[in-house]
Amino acid sequence: MTGPSQKRGFAARPGDAEHWIKSSGPPPARGPDAAVFSARLTIDVTSELRGRIKIAAFRRGVTVADMLRDLLAREFPPTEGDPS
Repeated sequence: MTGPSQKRGFAARPGDAEHWIKSSGPPPARGPDAAVFSARLTIDVTSELRGRIKIAAFRRGVTVADMLRDLLAREFPPTEGDPS
């Protein structure tokens, strides 16, 4: 347990990123896509950009999450030898 004299950060920086990424357990079931989308990514954007993203998703008739997943998949395709 952490006492008042011990300062603890929100999250410790991993020594080995590959081990840290692979060591997380399975996500809690959240719905039908839980098995497919198992990681959450949080980024900081301006409120103006957030608004533009939401409008673009609405005009395309998709959710922001689906639109951004497609964008990230196009920008970062799997490379040979990457674990799936």
